[in-house]
Amino acid sequence: MTTKNWTAYAAELSIDGRAFIDGQRVESQDGGTVPLISPATLKPLTELFNGTDEDVDGAVSVARKSFDSGEWSKLSAAERGEVLIRLADLLMKHLDEFAMLESLDSGKPIGETRSVDIPGAAATFRWYGELSDKHYDEIPATPTGATALVRRVPLGVIGAIVPWNYPLEIAAWKLAPALVTGNSVVIKPANDTPLTVLRLADLAIEAGVPNGVLNVVPGGGSTVGARIARHHGIDMLAFTGSTPVAKQLMVDAGQSNLKRVALEAGGKSSNVIFADADLRKAAEKAAFGAFYNNGQVCSANAKILVERSAHDEFVQLLVEASSAFDPIDPLSGDAGNGSLVNQSHTDDVASAIEKAANDGELVRGGERITITGSDAYLRPAVVTGLSVDHELHRREIFGPVVGVLPFDSEEEAIQIANDTEYGLAASLWTSDFSRVHRVADRLVAGTVSVNTVDALGLTTPFGGFRQSGFGRDLSRHAINNYTDLKTTWLQHD
Repeated sequence: MTTKNWTAYAAELSIDGRAFIDGQRVESQDGGTVPLISPATLKPLTELFNGTDEDVDGAVSVARKSFDSGEWSKLSAAERGEVLIRLADLLMKHLDEFAMLESLDSGKPIGETRSVDIPGAAATFRWYGELSDKHYDEIPATPTGATALVRRVPLGVIGAIVPWNYPLEIAAWKLAPALVTGNSVVIKPANDTPLTVLRLADLAIEAGVPNGVLNVVPGGGSTVGARIARHHGIDMLAFTGSTPVAKQLMVDAGQSNLKRVALEAGGKSSNVIFADADLRKAAEKAAFGAFYNNGQVCSANAKILVERSAHDEFVQLLVEASSAFDPIDPLSGDAGNGSLVNQSHTDDVASAIEKAANDGELVRGGERITITGSDAYLRPAVVTGLSVDHELHRREIFGPVVGVLPFDSEEEAIQIANDTEYGLAASLWTSDFSRVHRVADRLVAGTVSVNTVDALGLTTPFGGFRQSGFGRDLSRHAINNYTDLKTTWLQHD
């Protein structure tokens, strides 16, 4: 579609900002709303439901009722899987609508939401739908005269709090394994980016998910998020977001009903590049790993370590590669980055770039740019010459800025890479097969990508160590978040 077509389509799109509870769109119990603004244009999109404690209570009540009824939880695994596959089909049928909603409320380019984000969410529902009847229970060894059945059973009502950087995809990472195992869900999307999760709930009913099984309650983190975390009617909490919020959620869970939690929190991932690597390919991938989605990625490779003999050449190649992520109008259909998620976040990232530039050398980028009436756009920044302990190398900036550091030995590279409170992801570039195993084994990260960056897939678990959280999204291992083991011991003659 041309720029004119996408712009016209956006203007014609009907956007509903109400919550989704018990199978239908509803107003907040106190009638409260907040304006939802597109970061790409600073224009209002709709009035968004602003949830209260009472709204969460209502959603949890209907979720519990739906779970206890067995209408969903007692279906066969294969039947639930078929529903999720139908939901995946419906997502792809409404691809343009979902891609536009995701672009409007996140500022992402329409080409990315249409080719990556929405198809990725659909693929997640399809994969778990197909997995539904392919994981098995156990009959362990027992003494003569006894038989034990060990089953994975759903936990009940799941609370989910999801972020704004991949609104629908990360929601699908939580919803697909939670739903396919028979749970009911109350999910809070980020207030900046609620539209696709709300619209997904409409399609879920069409696909065959019973009323009350999937409920979406927008609202502030200090209200809706806190109520979900502390609610005694919620059995498990799934979260993706910042480390400080993850820590608070653990407190909330412990002080309420000791609900279990699965937390995917912050990161500050290193990209370690040895001189024997293909430097041009490494630089192109490093730009992708640092600047894709404006660096608004929890596993972004935002700390680049380069063997000293290759440092200057690599930096020049990285500067060249970074231009592919310069800002563009998100509805232009061009390649590049859209806006950041909002002006406030753009202010924070711009401030971090300015400080890094004052303390080191800003080799490229960092300019704030106005496009389509919004100044929430930043040119990707490359900074060198900072000390190892500079905050740019330690703090999760969550924006299009990367620091490059030289190292002199394998041991030094590992030490610098692991000198962080996080442990989500890391990348490693070398042509030395032995070094691959030595270094990868010692990097503290849930995923180590070798001769690529930020590798993940539906079949591999995603999550971290240290203050990056615990529990895993994706793969069959995600099922463990939303189920628990139940033993039935049968004694017989």
